[in-house]
Amino acid sequence: MTKKAILLANLGSPDSTKVSDVRRYLREFLMDERVIDIPAFPRWLLVNGIIAPFRAPRSAAKYKSIWTDEGSPLIVLTEKLTRKVEETNDFPSYMCMRYGNPSPAAALSRIAKEHPEVEEVVLFPLYPHYAMSSYETAVEHVKNTWERGPWEFRLKVIAPYYNYPGYIKSLAESIRPHLENEFDHILFSYHGVPERHILKGDTTSSHCLQSPDCCQNSSPAHPKCYRHQVFETTRLVAGYLQLTDNKFSVSFQSRLGGDKWLGPATADVLAELPSLGIKKLLVVTPAFVSDCLETLEEIQMEGQETFLEAGGKSFTAIPCLNLNDEWVETIGELVK
Repeated sequence: MTKKAILLANLGSPDSTKVSDVRRYLREFLMDERVIDIPAFPRWLLVNGIIAPFRAPRSAAKYKSIWTDEGSPLIVLTEKLTRKVEETNDFPSYMCMRYGNPSPAAALSRIAKEHPEVEEVVLFPLYPHYAMSSYETAVEHVKNTWERGPWEFRLKVIAPYYNYPGYIKSLAESIRPHLENEFDHILFSYHGVPERHILKGDTTSSHCLQSPDCCQNSSPAHPKCYRHQVFETTRLVAGYLQLTDNKFSVSFQSRLGGDKWLGPATADVLAELPSLGIKKLLVVTPAFVSDCLETLEEIQMEGQETFLEAGGKSFTAIPCLNLNDEWVETIGELVK
């Protein structure tokens, strides 16, 4: 039997809420060519001359609003998930971050040092859906680090699992308890991406965003189409929970810059729903498996405020899968 270790890869977080640490993190994040996909020099000017200096203080304040005594929620939750995966599946389990710490190099070095018998490292991206600025950049970063290193073990990458039955069941069952209380609507809020990212990933160069129902029509583009995959996750979860079409919808959050992004925007939807008679709202964020700034601050705090100020009566942000037992079981199934 192959001796293997598991490497969970998540987005990352600043080392602290200090403006200097947040600025450093933003620079690393935004200088990624798969996040801001413009030529290197204009990107450097934009990030270092405009975005990082002005955004860092505001972002630091946002991080302070969610920081815990243990530290960054995303880091803490990923650490706990890593330990739970190891205990449940009996494989040495480690974590790394695309940005910040621990780096892939540090994690791979630890595996080699602490488990020299390992023949294969299974990289499990904590991103259910394929997107250039999330799944792809994390995978390529780890692969590039592995290729440049001295490690003798193989690297195996888990494909996006947006439609994997275990993931769908885990997500749906995490939502189910919230359906016991009266509600008007469930909003599936996914992380947004610019439309040009969807077009860049279109392997056919002729399918994505070419018709209103492109995501519902079978295409070779779909294995790398984020928009198709989030709609498919939503469809499968809604079917599992037997939700009627008028009980749920999809939106996209976390926009950056003035380019055209996937829509509708979550903030706009939250402001509009009360006027449509939707007063009791549930919000789920399936693009994230660990609660983080985008779920805890952007949705639970800012999103709730927007909805209630617009006339909403109750707002429930459903937690991410985090340490959910069925989710841990799903990870085990996928890495075996």
